[in-house]
Amino acid sequence: MKKNILYIGIALTVGLLAGWLLFGDSQPSATSVTAEAHNHSEETTNQMWTCSMHPQIMQPEPGDCPICGMDLIPAESSAEGLAANEIKMTENAMALANIQTTIVGNGATSEDDGIISLSGKIATNEENNAVQASYFDGRIEKLNVSYEGQTVNRGQLLATIYAPNLIAAQQELLTTAALKESQPALYKAVRNKLKLWKLSDKQIEAIETSRKVRENFPIYATVSGTVAMVMAAEGDYVKQGQPILRVSNLNSVWAEFDAYENQISQFKKGQKIKVSTNAYANKEFDATISFIDPVLNNATRTVTVRATLNNKEDLFKPGMFVTGKIEGTTQTTSSETVTIPASAVLWTGERSLVYIKTNPNEPVFEMREVTLGNRSGENYQVSSGLKDSDEIVTNGTFTVDAAAQLQGKKSMMNQGKVVEELAEMTDMKIELSATFQKELLQAIPTYLEMKDAFVASDAGQVSALAKAALKKFKAIKTDDLGKMEKSHFEQSLKILDAISSNENIENQREHFVILNENLIALAMNAEQGSNTLYVQKCPMANNNKGAIWMSAERDIRNPYYGDAMLTCGSVIEEIK
Repeated sequence: MKKNILYIGIALTVGLLAGWLLFGDSQPSATSVTAEAHNHSEETTNQMWTCSMHPQIMQPEPGDCPICGMDLIPAESSAEGLAANEIKMTENAMALANIQTTIVGNGATSEDDGIISLSGKIATNEENNAVQASYFDGRIEKLNVSYEGQTVNRGQLLATIYAPNLIAAQQELLTTAALKESQPALYKAVRNKLKLWKLSDKQIEAIETSRKVRENFPIYATVSGTVAMVMAAEGDYVKQGQPILRVSNLNSVWAEFDAYENQISQFKKGQKIKVSTNAYANKEFDATISFIDPVLNNATRTVTVRATLNNKEDLFKPGMFVTGKIEGTTQTTSSETVTIPASAVLWTGERSLVYIKTNPNEPVFEMREVTLGNRSGENYQVSSGLKDSDEIVTNGTFTVDAAAQLQGKKSMMNQGKVVEELAEMTDMKIELSATFQKELLQAIPTYLEMKDAFVASDAGQVSALAKAALKKFKAIKTDDLGKMEKSHFEQSLKILDAISSNENIENQREHFVILNENLIALAMNAEQGSNTLYVQKCPMANNNKGAIWMSAERDIRNPYYGDAMLTCGSVIEEIK
């Protein structure tokens, strides 16, 4: 019996040992469970949420897109460890796009150092333009030159005109011709009248000889050149002196260049300039600056620098793009000037951008805005935004920008302004009493009526509704408001007063921008009850800086442009 018990004990021991060897390692230990839970928790903590339609939206928790209202989806977590606006590319993508980088150094020199490059176009030399006009009233029966670009020679027949006044003058000529012996003064006066209508002596004598009245009269070219514009058509009735054609002599043309404001001091009249064009590669043409526009273009902040080019060989065509290289009158490059290749710069129309390599050992990039100075050869001087030892993308910049856009990061087309401005308003610590919130909610409908008047571009109605809104807002008690809250509210009252006393719709809209910046900050921190207000934004308003407004409807009705751009804008926030 004792032996059986011993055998059973040994069998159980062997079985337990075999089971542990076979299955023990597959069970998670307490340590591994804890680590796995920690990693999962960390992954959840770092998870970002984005919008499938607006990838620039990045939020740390799920919710609705502040632009379109769609549900946010989990963002890809492949860029773990990167800053908010950094992107990471693979080595394979870098090689395929031939992305090259350069470390910024100061005082970079080249064979073109000190040479300023300008971009421009060929234009007709207006000093050589001439207008071919009708010398008498009539109807154009035949127009022999009917399209732009035709070559016209002096004395060439341009048009034939039916002229009732000339018919009467011819009859007078035939009548006075019979009396020229007895009344020579009258005869001479009639001939002079015909000469004023540009009839030659030969034509006048032909009328006298044939004794026939001619109904249609020819108009001949007085200059040679190329037709720049046809200003009439067959069948048109023209008045005396009315233009029919504009003819330009292209033996000489103008090369007009745009020079930036900070380059003006580099140019002077009589300066030599080398002109080149892609039409004639590796060939330069000598020209001299003949004119510098005394008025600065406010839109582009440039002045026109003009040079006159000899064009007897008909090489330059108006509208052709050209490049001018000119040696500056002063040397502005210093040893502390940071210069970068022109290929590194992206232009958005308002700002200049480059991509910085933020990690020297990995392909990680970030967009940065820079301020450019003069262009010297193929380099730009950088006034701000870069420093020595920064590594920038000099080839394949557009590819890097496209990657940033696809990853929802800041890029040339997406500056992330909507999200930043919205975040600033949302983060404001504004505290409003229940009484103030209730009274503010009661005054908002008058604001909405005024907004609709802006949509209709009715300045008088805007002014009247601004007065009504001002009256309701003034009735709101503000004793329990904090300093910042009261500042926003008082600023809103001042702007409403300014709008009500103004009858110019554009000036009213300028004030409306400021009103919304103050009033919406309060409205976003007030309970709306059962109502919902939509904060909407037009990115083109306020000189392309963008401007916001409130609406009771989700549909866009733009108060800053009215019918001109009625649906321009998007919903960026809902106030509930």
